[in-house]
Amino acid sequence: MRDGLVDEVLRPLKSGKEAAVYVVLSEGEIRCAKVYKEANKRGFHKQSLYQEGRKVRNSRQARAMEKNTRFGRQQQEAVWQNAEVDALYRLAAAGVRVPKPYNFVEGVLLMELVADAEGAAAPRLNDLLLSHEEALDFHARLIKEVVRMLCAGIVHGDLSEFNVLVDADGPVIIDLPQAVDAAANNNAATMLERDVNNMAAYFGRFAPELLNTQYGKEIWKIYQSGELSPDTALTGQFKGSTKQADVNSVMREIKDAREEALRRKYEQDE
Repeated sequence: MRDGLVDEVLRPLKSGKEAAVYVVLSEGEIRCAKVYKEANKRGFHKQSLYQEGRKVRNSRQARAMEKNTRFGRQQQEAVWQNAEVDALYRLAAAGVRVPKPYNFVEGVLLMELVADAEGAAAPRLNDLLLSHEEALDFHARLIKEVVRMLCAGIVHGDLSEFNVLVDADGPVIIDLPQAVDAAANNNAATMLERDVNNMAAYFGRFAPELLNTQYGKEIWKIYQSGELSPDTALTGQFKGSTKQADVNSVMREIKDAREEALRRKYEQDE
């Protein structure tokens, strides 16, 4: 409000472990403001998996974060918040259905208010009772969003029925502070599969046939091949490789590499 970005705070919308969200008036529009809670009000013990591959400004910040100093915890908090902001901008630009971000100032993220057909705040997916057809439709849409996210280089990391809103046009993905870089985080494949399995488990309550799908493994395999696009046709089936590793061949390669290294060392010593 001091910076003129918010004209009026209308009402609180929700409060969670990481942030409180308010409905606000901004530039003549109804939007929402996500106010991140202070780092000392929540723990970081689960964040190491998500922070892998995230960049910090300099080595001083990295050392402080490793030592878990007060300054380091502040930097961890900044990295955590910026991850969501960066992800929202990247995903919105890629056409993923996420709330449109407008600004981020001093721990407050100003973004679009996702609304239902009547203009009220949209309900969470978990609050809806779906028909079989709706479950199949929403599941298919969210799988497409997961693919579109991965094509933009991002894995949500904590996707579930609790962080999907449903507006007049369908599902909208929210809550991205744990989003990871698919190429830089070694846990990205596991996280993607977990996200997709969470969706199958939830929608499987209404459409049990979804419980037998393996979209996560299929999507990651295509992504690794470099052929994944937002329009890639998926089957939900995955066939792992049955070819056995040639251990003897691998050991021979290792032996040859060692002998070559020793030969070069011997020649250098001479």
